[in-house]
Amino acid sequence: MKFGLALCLLIQPAVAGQFEDGVAAYSRGDYAAALRIIGPLADQGSAQAQFILGNMHDNGLGVGRDYVEAAKLYRLAADQGYASAQFILGDMYDKGLGVPQDYRSAMKWYRLAADQGYVSAQVNLGFLYDNGLGVPKDYAEAVKWYRLAAEQGDASAQSNLGLMYVGGQGVPQDYAESVKWYQLAANQGYASAENNLGSMYEYGHGVPQNYTEALKWYLAAANQSYAPAQFNLGSIHENGRGVPQDYAEAVRWYRLSADQAYAPAQFILGNMYDNGLGIPKDYAEAVKWYRLAADQGYAFAQLNLGNMYDNGLGVPRDYAEAVKWYRLAAEQGDASAQSNLGLMYKNGLGVSKSYTEALKWLSLAAAGFPAPDTEGRNRAVNNRNQIVKQMTPDQITEAQDQERVWLIEHPKR
Repeated sequence: MKFGLALCLLIQPAVAGQFEDGVAAYSRGDYAAALRIIGPLADQGSAQAQFILGNMHDNGLGVGRDYVEAAKLYRLAADQGYASAQFILGDMYDKGLGVPQDYRSAMKWYRLAADQGYVSAQVNLGFLYDNGLGVPKDYAEAVKWYRLAAEQGDASAQSNLGLMYVGGQGVPQDYAESVKWYQLAANQGYASAENNLGSMYEYGHGVPQNYTEALKWYLAAANQSYAPAQFNLGSIHENGRGVPQDYAEAVRWYRLSADQAYAPAQFILGNMYDNGLGIPKDYAEAVKWYRLAADQGYAFAQLNLGNMYDNGLGVPRDYAEAVKWYRLAAEQGDASAQSNLGLMYKNGLGVSKSYTEALKWLSLAAAGFPAPDTEGRNRAVNNRNQIVKQMTPDQITEAQDQERVWLIEHPKR
């Protein structure tokens, strides 16, 4: 995240005279003149000049882009307590630009700037605590920093604070409080908050359920090409929530989102092709979109791609390839994929037949189907019980041991 010179000068007014001449040259794009004037001032220890010169190297303005030199100059200014430089230096450590990526160093510089009230540093500091980058995850600390920035009107912090209230992370869950912060950010045109506010209205969280308001906010975000909002509009039209059910319109929105590599939209678009909803049925096209989402680790797409190979739909039948995709989804805890993988081991399709592996995966599936899917759970249980009848006690024990090991290694699954 790089900020221009104007913000720097708002934070700490420039000195008069020679420095102002350099600033004027910079502002009109005469970088050669700016370099000629500002360079000597930076050498004399002016933090503002060091910051501007760092910005020129950072962005290749009048000089070749050189992140290493930029970081060096930002550090000189940061060591003098210049908040803009402290923030940018933290950002360079955050991203590994000109310095080794190091979240702890990023946090150090963000905190120095944040303690001076620098809003973007407060946001980024909150994000590091939120995600456990450079420090143990600490939602309460994340909330503290998000709130400081949010109260200064920063839309990204307001949106993030809204998310914390939705999830009850660092604060008690409070949908009404979440709506308050989303609304503040959405009023500034912040797309993520507009989308999240639409979701609150769609499901009646913190506000009365109101599909008209949901559509309004989804459209506001979608018109900024925000992929999750485009996806949500597709879902609204697919399911007829507040609008007439319209698969073709759903496909239009899903495609806009999928074209931005949004994995859920890629998966759903594949599903629309798979089932001929809003578009002609086309298994090859379904495979294309499933694969794009599956390559991003999207478990549902991995499962469906495995199904396509398992049944030879849109691709030649290939059990080994089916097993590959089932396994990837199964390792993420997808119960349907675990069930299918268990059957592949039971029947020796794409893998060597193994009742031990079959029992392991079928047992995991039987316990993993969500409550509404009683059919899937019953199917896994029946297949598991059939397998057990063909196994020795030692094989059953081995399978149970493997199941326990998997659960220990995948505590969140």
